[in-house]
Amino acid sequence: MMNETIDTIMSTQLITLTPDDTLGKARELLMTKRIHHLPVVEGKKLVGMITSWDLFKLGKSAEEYQGLKVREVMTTKLATLEPYQHIGAAAEVLMEHLFHAIPIVNESGELVGIVTSYDILRYSYNKEYPENLEKFVQENM
Repeated sequence: MMNETIDTIMSTQLITLTPDDTLGKARELLMTKRIHHLPVVEGKKLVGMITSWDLFKLGKSAEEYQGLKVREVMTTKLATLEPYQHIGAAAEVLMEHLFHAIPIVNESGELVGIVTSYDILRYSYNKEYPENLEKFVQENM
């Protein structure tokens, strides 16, 4: 069931940060875009990731985030996959390591997408229920 390639479900319209951006900018993006993961890039090369959990666990005020750089908090040891790998590989990494997102990079380490646990859930749901269930929901809710 999960033998299709990651590039069929990954998000490619990415919001990213640089290591020199402030945590204030990261916080604003996470809140306004309603996302939980921000890849950190230098040029196109993936160098880290910052998450809403990273900011939450710091316990800082909104003002304090303005004085901190992304590079001070970002995770640099990341699990990554390539776009031609199978969706099942992404599911396995997410489940084994309790991650919620995997950056997708090309052979040069350049960020080309991201896959989240939600993407895999949506993929599995659409495979199981390929018909539009909107009519069912409207009639039964």
